[in-house]
Amino acid sequence: MPFLPSLPAITHLSDLFARFPRGTEHLMAYTDVVLRADGALSIGERELIATYVSGLNACTFCYGSHKIYAEVFGIDGDTIDALIADVDTSPIDEKLKPVMRYVRKLNTLPSKMVDADAQAVFDAGWPEEALFEAVQVSALFNMMNRIIEGTGINFDYAINPGRHQAKGSTPEMQQHSYRRFSDTISKD
Repeated sequence: MPFLPSLPAITHLSDLFARFPRGTEHLMAYTDVVLRADGALSIGERELIATYVSGLNACTFCYGSHKIYAEVFGIDGDTIDALIADVDTSPIDEKLKPVMRYVRKLNTLPSKMVDADAQAVFDAGWPEEALFEAVQVSALFNMMNRIIEGTGINFDYAINPGRHQAKGSTPEMQQHSYRRFSDTISKD
């Protein structure tokens, strides 16, 4: 059950934002930039980070949703599951592993970040832009996970994968999907 009595028994993020739309347009525009704009990290890699952070936070809604997006952008679902289990043994590109270790530490021990954490990312060949993109995705999904969990959103894409608008789509179809999501909410 959601924690806000005005929401339906099975609540999706769209239900929450339709009920409380203030700021949604700006949040989705920022999300679109963070996850869909050109960057040092690919869109798939950024969606993988969003999924990973959501998995670390045990946010079922965001994990399920962004796993589907990551798959649309070329990330294998089994790879995502292996990453959640263990970064070091996961079949992700070795170059990406220091980024994921950085994100994991930032997610759980942000006050313990040190120069060596960033240096490991740079030593793997990533530019500063990539690290900042990873930080932005991590920060955004910590916030989104708390919005989801704090309001009791309980829709589960693992149970209803076909209900995700990205399921079976192409990367081109998902360009600017967060702005379109916002537009959908504002029309309801």
